[in-house]
Amino acid sequence: MWSFMAEPLAERLRPRSLDDYIGQQHLVGEGAVLRKMIDAGRISSFILWGPPGVGKTTLAQIIAHKLETPFYTLSAVTSGVKDVRDVIEKAQKGRFFNEASPILFIDEIHRFSKSQQDSLLGAVEKGVVTLIGATTENPSFEVIRPLLSRCQLYVLKSLEKDDLLRLLHRAITEDVILKERQIELQETGALLRYSGGDARKLLNILELVVEAAGANDSIVITDQLVSERLQQNPLAYDKDGEMHYDIISAFIKSIRGSDPDAALYWLARMIEGGEDPKFIARRLVISASEDIGLANPNALLLANAAFDAVQKIGWPEGRIPLAEATVYLATSPKSNSAYLGIDAALDLVRRTGNQPVPLPIRNAPTQLMKDLGYHDGYKYPHDYPGHFTPQQYMPDALTNERLWHGQHSPAEEKLYERMVNYWGDRYKEKEK
Repeated sequence: MWSFMAEPLAERLRPRSLDDYIGQQHLVGEGAVLRKMIDAGRISSFILWGPPGVGKTTLAQIIAHKLETPFYTLSAVTSGVKDVRDVIEKAQKGRFFNEASPILFIDEIHRFSKSQQDSLLGAVEKGVVTLIGATTENPSFEVIRPLLSRCQLYVLKSLEKDDLLRLLHRAITEDVILKERQIELQETGALLRYSGGDARKLLNILELVVEAAGANDSIVITDQLVSERLQQNPLAYDKDGEMHYDIISAFIKSIRGSDPDAALYWLARMIEGGEDPKFIARRLVISASEDIGLANPNALLLANAAFDAVQKIGWPEGRIPLAEATVYLATSPKSNSAYLGIDAALDLVRRTGNQPVPLPIRNAPTQLMKDLGYHDGYKYPHDYPGHFTPQQYMPDALTNERLWHGQHSPAEEKLYERMVNYWGDRYKEKEK
């Protein structure tokens, strides 16, 4: 008989060992970095960064169980500095000599204030606790530098299709409740699409669909059935605001697609949903660099100004500079040449390794370096007409490589024309 008092499906299926853990094989697969540390029985402090529902909390619990060490949990939403100090004191009193440090798991560590994070520093540095932090936000923005420098950073990925299918089949065949039902997965497209790589969301949708059926009815899951159930109860699988990744995606793509009306709509959805204004502002700064770029460099200035304004004035007035930046970015000409250029440069570096810096453009602070030819032959561009003279800046093995390709917006055409004027055929012959 169906029990409405049962734990949620996602909790019932939470893995208890790495053998049952689905996904993140780049971290916990055979020979992977985290797996090696866990098998060795010693781990250092680290932060898990990834979207919701990819196994951050589960991984921390598995590690604590495997290492058989005390495990303390704090939520950044409900815990203060006093709670942090209390846990550290308990850890100090309960630890025996040469025993592995207790693990302190902090969920949503990006929500910890600076003072809360400061209170962790000493304990982490001295090994009183091993910190495992979980965050859905970029730690470089939200975690103070001294704490971040004491932790390894591991990036978790959204689950792949095969991972999600494996989880679905496990749910209907192994879960104590669902295995008693007659469930047929006839179609899985809608389940996978709505879950967006989030295991918890996937299981919540499955549970919603099953709950809507009669207690004794067999269930044939189709894409149409899933869509109908979610339309009847569209927030049932997203009670904790996990949809913000879908909404922010729609927001950025509307800006990229030059649709200010759609961009404002998705902005309003985020504001009404209680989204962190700094989260929105950071995405605007990224969009200004990635999607508008050199076609309108003022976009980055305005996005940064909106970010500063929101921090200074707060809500509700903060919605106005966010809207101003949103409309400006959506209506600006677009170019991703800088974005493509740095990715091409990173790919080149990874393929070719550490190429030597040409001698003329090396630094020469000592006489020995000058004697070795460092800086010898360097031409100071400001000594030449137009503040330019041709000389080699790329490593010897890469002199013919092209990384930046100008795109066709009025502002960027001028930049490209200047490069053709300076470098001639180097740009003309390579430009597509």
